[in-house]
Amino acid sequence: MSPRGHVPVLYYETLEMLDLKNGEVIVDGTLGGGGHANGILEQIAPDGRLVGIDRDAAAIDRCAQRFSAYGDKVALVHSNFKRIKPILNDLGIDKIDGAVLDLGVSSFQLDEGERGFSYNADAPLDMRMDRENPLSAYEVVNEYSESDLGRIIREYGEERWAARIAQFIAEERKKKKIETTQELTEIIKKAIPAAARRDGPHPAKRTFQAVRIEVNAELTGLKEALEDYVSVLRSGGRLAVITFHSLEDRIVKQTFKRLFDPCECPKDFPVCVCGKVSQIKIITRKPILPEAEELAENPRARSAKLRVAEKR
Repeated sequence: MSPRGHVPVLYYETLEMLDLKNGEVIVDGTLGGGGHANGILEQIAPDGRLVGIDRDAAAIDRCAQRFSAYGDKVALVHSNFKRIKPILNDLGIDKIDGAVLDLGVSSFQLDEGERGFSYNADAPLDMRMDRENPLSAYEVVNEYSESDLGRIIREYGEERWAARIAQFIAEERKKKKIETTQELTEIIKKAIPAAARRDGPHPAKRTFQAVRIEVNAELTGLKEALEDYVSVLRSGGRLAVITFHSLEDRIVKQTFKRLFDPCECPKDFPVCVCGKVSQIKIITRKPILPEAEELAENPRARSAKLRVAEKR
């Protein structure tokens, strides 16, 4: 088994943790280039079925060609992975045997410079995973108040210079609208003191992350979505979630912890009386991280974390 083309982050670890078998029904909620999906199909064939979901129509088109030979064993859905319950209902599927969610922006979206996700390519401010989304990075950068911009950059980017960056953006857009990723990157560089730019990641990384999360509402409803995925798993089915920043990982970790131990009784109660029972076993007490070999081949994997839960 070897992935063809783009190799997704934590590919082998994810497939191993899903414990796949022939005949299972598996959901890939974030298709991207179809890397994880390809490995899944190889292990659940010939009788298994894959449901692939992506907000990006280009990803659906790409995977429709890639997996055409599988016929009705593959169902591709242009939608948000958070809508798992209505998606499965529309497909007539009651329960699934496993699911993978590779959160955040895909490598294909980063590599398509014109999409505006990357600070390394000059492009119109866009950052929409779903191009039907009416909100783009242009609106966020040019129309949000300075205080809202500062809050977003601070909360979603965990950027210490958030207020200063928001101030510089607000000043610049008084002169003219900020239209491209390069314009935004230069403003961010001016806002962050030179001494602070010498070490660490690219100075625009955190702000771009923050704007992208806001545009795509990436954290909104994530907790509820994870709960929905657990609810549609069969007993023994596994949910594998890959995150790329601490905000996502914190939500996954806390949601898994709550589903493992949902008891709401006071700590001094000798026995549980609330009646809430554990829904999952946490397979990864600590997240699985990329090996050095993968990091050498794919630097984008450096912040990836894989957490896995199994339905009781």
